[in-house]
Amino acid sequence: MTHQRIAIIGAGMMGQGIAQAFAVAGHRVEIQEPDAVRRAGILDRIRRTLGDQSLGGLGQDTAIVDRIRPHETLEAAVAAADIVIEAVPEDLALKQRILAAAEAAAPSHALLASNTSVIPITRIMEPLRDRTRALGTHWWNPAHLIPLVEVVRTRDTADAAVAAMTGLLRSIGKLPVEVRKDVPGFIGNRLQHALWREAIALVQDGVCDAETVDTVVKASFGRRLAVLGPLENADLVGTDLTLAVHGHVLPDLDRTPGPQPLLSELVASGRLGMKTGAGFRVWSEGQREEVAARLAAHLQRLDELERG
Repeated sequence: MTHQRIAIIGAGMMGQGIAQAFAVAGHRVEIQEPDAVRRAGILDRIRRTLGDQSLGGLGQDTAIVDRIRPHETLEAAVAAADIVIEAVPEDLALKQRILAAAEAAAPSHALLASNTSVIPITRIMEPLRDRTRALGTHWWNPAHLIPLVEVVRTRDTADAAVAAMTGLLRSIGKLPVEVRKDVPGFIGNRLQHALWREAIALVQDGVCDAETVDTVVKASFGRRLAVLGPLENADLVGTDLTLAVHGHVLPDLDRTPGPQPLLSELVASGRLGMKTGAGFRVWSEGQREEVAARLAAHLQRLDELERG
């Protein structure tokens, strides 16, 4: 596929990772960030990620950042774009305003994509005049290391738009999958947060502590998830055994329709996770960086194995 002109709106963690993935593949990337301090540091942060193996950079050429150009205004970033991807915070009204402005300022052929991880794409794209070229591209963090991108179609998305986006993503080494029905959370986050809900319930009900939950997942079925998906596993053990297990365990699983009280209490008390030093677990200074480095190293090893 020929190189496309990519515009990324928002230079947070996801926006920078997406920009890096496209730049590594040879594309020119325009990235818009209104905050002057964050905008000034975009290239240095990406340069560090490219060169630092502990961050999953694989010792890549830091000159790749020359393909990335930061902008203050959205209009400047999208003026010549073939692809526009918004990666701003999970705020429906904000995303709607951003994409409506992008539609007005970008070329009429440009694909318009949202990187939301949970908000239905149909709602985000409601203000657009031409919704046939609008779709979701849910990247996973860290975007430069996780291969999967969920391509989410709405009722209005043209087949050609889906084909163009999946082809582009495949050409830069990503693994795009099509989400055929626009549901909250798409596929990955529905599965992930179903697990999180039960994990929180186990702690809330006094079955075990948070560290034990994490240990059980990482030292048991978590080890095989990278090579054996849940439905593959169900077929491996047999659908008859799966049915028997479900008959015993499903009636007892958590059915809380909203956020659990334990999670709400943690947020209300300021226990926001690693960034505040405590969440479900207590974290010492520097552990956040250690966890991020360990994750990057693990993903890097998986990438090397898959590439042979």
